[in-house]
Amino acid sequence: MSPLLFCSEVGYLVYQGGSVEGTRAVIPKIAILLEVFRKHSYPIYHTREGHRSDLSTLSSRELFRSRNNESGLGIGDRGPLGRFIIRGERGHDIVDELYPRDGEPVVDKPGRSAFAHTDFELLLRLRGVRNLVLCGVTTDVCVHSTMREANDRGFDCLLVEDATGASMDRLHEGAVDMIPKEGGIFGAVSNVADIVSGIEKLADEQRGV
Repeated sequence: MSPLLFCSEVGYLVYQGGSVEGTRAVIPKIAILLEVFRKHSYPIYHTREGHRSDLSTLSSRELFRSRNNESGLGIGDRGPLGRFIIRGERGHDIVDELYPRDGEPVVDKPGRSAFAHTDFELLLRLRGVRNLVLCGVTTDVCVHSTMREANDRGFDCLLVEDATGASMDRLHEGAVDMIPKEGGIFGAVSNVADIVSGIEKLADEQRGV
């Protein structure tokens, strides 16, 4: 779940009454993961939540919910970075530090899960991907929704605790805490350092080092 400019200091998350501190703090951590995944040619997929400009993918309930805040502004309304959560607007784009490279698919989704109303599963199945390493924002909403649905579709999931963030620490912590319950009901949890170490160790073993 790549951080979008919606979590900038003038982005959508601020107008929803959330803090961007936790969501922006994970950007350097995700950059480390991208570097090592690219180095070892692991497939990378970026996702963005956004709607068509005519709002035809937006339900009336979701429009009402998004405006139910102190600013009164929600999806489709205009902010400093263009219309909020609308495809093609500046605020819908991925942050520069994590921008996709050629060959890294971007999945545009109209909801929380990357699987809902997208071709994400098709992309994974065609590459033979069975294991997902999830990072990005927000832990309790888009990341968790994608992880839960991936779990139900038979994928093994690993959430990177220090490379995911939410608008509140307690939301992040609660979302992470429930994953390993019942023997790993939604998957497993790890951190950037251990993942990088594991990938480099596996690469050394494959080279016979």
